[in-house]
Amino acid sequence: MAHTPHPYYPLDLVLDHYVPNTYSMKDTLTLLFSTFGAITIGSIALSYQKRNSTIRGLGNQLTFLWFVMCGFIHFFLEGYFGIYHKTLAGDQSPLAQVWKEYALSDSRYLSSDSFVLIMERITAFAWGPLAFFTAYAQYHNKPARHIAQLIISLGQLYGCVLYYATTMVEGSPHCDPHPYYYYFYFGFFNIFWMIVPSILMHNSIKNLYRAMKAALAAEANSSKVKKSK
Repeated sequence: MAHTPHPYYPLDLVLDHYVPNTYSMKDTLTLLFSTFGAITIGSIALSYQKRNSTIRGLGNQLTFLWFVMCGFIHFFLEGYFGIYHKTLAGDQSPLAQVWKEYALSDSRYLSSDSFVLIMERITAFAWGPLAFFTAYAQYHNKPARHIAQLIISLGQLYGCVLYYATTMVEGSPHCDPHPYYYYFYFGFFNIFWMIVPSILMHNSIKNLYRAMKAALAAEANSSKVKKSK
């Protein structure tokens, strides 16, 4: 029985409902990066309206931008996959075409792979809202900011490590071996969710340790004062 031809690996993957994108690769990437650009401009503009130390400075602005961007990517883009994964290969909506372009580097997104599906649903509906909350907590200097930042960063790092490992241990059979798809799409697009969360985890651990140290010192001083009375 002949199967619908497609450009994904492994080449014997059955995707009978597959329909080629109507957008070119250039159109798809332009759409994606234009959206990222709009979110970046909006986040920077918002950060300049908040005149306190939680947003001021390049590092704080980049952190705020990171969590706003993560919120949109996780909840809307990855959430779309989590809901429509079964029909994605034949879907021609803009978000579906972005996924079909990315799937050239990892066809598990078109075959409803159980690991990818579970990982992306957790990412979309747990880490997505938490990313927005973390940005909100940073913007308003809430005490929960570093707790939320530590939790989501650990989740992102753990998910990304498993995402890479579960296919690489098999020899990456789901990935197009072309360097553009393998190193740019599969490698470059995802490596940020290993590097940035590692930095933010270190930042949160340092701040939480400092806060606990100060709290314990204050508690000890309070006890001394009570005993001296």
